[in-house]
Amino acid sequence: MPKPKLPDIDYSWTPQLAYAVGLIATDGNLSSDGRHLTVKSADRQLLETFKTCLCLKNKISKEKYRNCYRISFGSVQLYRWLNRIGIKPAKSLTIGKIKIPDEYFRDFLRGHLDGDGSIILYNDRYNFYRGRQYNNLRTYLYFLSASGKHVQWIRGKLTALTGISGALIKRVPKDKNRATIWYIKIARHESMSILKWLYYDKNLPCLMRKKRIAEKALTLGQNWQRKRYSLIPLRSSI
Repeated sequence: MPKPKLPDIDYSWTPQLAYAVGLIATDGNLSSDGRHLTVKSADRQLLETFKTCLCLKNKISKEKYRNCYRISFGSVQLYRWLNRIGIKPAKSLTIGKIKIPDEYFRDFLRGHLDGDGSIILYNDRYNFYRGRQYNNLRTYLYFLSASGKHVQWIRGKLTALTGISGALIKRVPKDKNRATIWYIKIARHESMSILKWLYYDKNLPCLMRKKRIAEKALTLGQNWQRKRYSLIPLRSSI
């Protein structure tokens, strides 16, 4: 006698669940069997946080031939719910809009950032203009995906919720066998606003490595003043 089909569940949104959905949307894989999910990361701490968010007891394993960790688990009801909100198998090129309440979008986006995004912070001392050397703090945020419609959806939500859109970049690889990558690039002053918005509380689920970069960027950005430029002697032509 076949087992009775489990009823569908509409999970209650929390910051933890929204963050986990952001990680699944980037680093996750939904098996074609309709049940199993896998999330991979080079950061074990990220998978420990993911486990906590979903109250999982499954073990985190290290892949033998790659510097990578993974967690796999089965949940028919979570799998179906993810399908209903817009995350399906073979999602890399096809993922688009995800049904997330506005209240939890920034938690989702922080998971997205920890999965596939980047925070770039550096001090630029090599900007020369008319014999003057400037000293500038550079901060950039990147959100990326192989799906253009997914990145455009994220950009539209960012604009609606924060008034910040960033630059939309399409990078077509020279190798035709590699996928086109879409980026949202957010520069210094706007990136500071987004970082404050993403890390709105001290005890949020996040990748600690990126959180430390964000905190450093916010601290430096708050106290930053452009240093006086120094004149660079120009070579005279003979």
